[in-house]
Amino acid sequence: MENGIGTSSQAQKYVDKLVETAAAENGWSGGEGKYVTQRKSAESYVSGKKPSYGFLSLGPYLAWRKSHSLEVLGVADVDRAGGRRYHLVSKTASALSGCKGQKVASNHAEDAAFINKVVAGGSFTLGDFQLVTTRRPVQTLKAVIKGEAACALIDDAQLRELPHIDGSAGVKSVWKSEELPPMPVVAFSGTSSAERAKFKASLGSLCAGAGKQTCDKVGIRSISAADESRFAKVIKAYGG
Repeated sequence: MENGIGTSSQAQKYVDKLVETAAAENGWSGGEGKYVTQRKSAESYVSGKKPSYGFLSLGPYLAWRKSHSLEVLGVADVDRAGGRRYHLVSKTASALSGCKGQKVASNHAEDAAFINKVVAGGSFTLGDFQLVTTRRPVQTLKAVIKGEAACALIDDAQLRELPHIDGSAGVKSVWKSEELPPMPVVAFSGTSSAERAKFKASLGSLCAGAGKQTCDKVGIRSISAADESRFAKVIKAYGG
């Protein structure tokens, strides 16, 4: 989960169990998975390990779709992760116009194309702000709480975390994006059509039976089969 709140070590053991379930469902002799929250780390893993399948945040999916010949096999409905909707939050501004020209903190600014073309939906570009780039989700929230930035561009997971941070009273959402598609489950190049078809058919079983507890622990409501048509609107917005 890109820019996810929490640590990779907390989620990794559940990713391992999910991979075990997928291996059992598909008759694999074994399997390996890696939970990462930073795209550079994910890129290194993909380049080095050359995985067959992945659960990707929407930004990396759109950025890698062509370069890695990704095929959508399904979607994961994740209730505690971010990325379905983005917000501009502020203590002082009452609308988007109050953020333009001002300092705006964000840990989502590395992929400007994704923010400008998909998230903003024509409402703004990052160039409309004095951008304050942050590295961690909570750091972004604290920047607006402390008055180091007039506004912060955050995702829905950060918005849910906001009330739990000291001094956050009065920080509110002044703009929100449209709801974006759920997390895509993809096949990387190198897997055969038969392998992909078998894995796709197994997706609905991964959060059932013994796998339900694992999915609950990582906040996955369900995993189901899907195809690229589910993402047609955001693919077009990103640039095809």
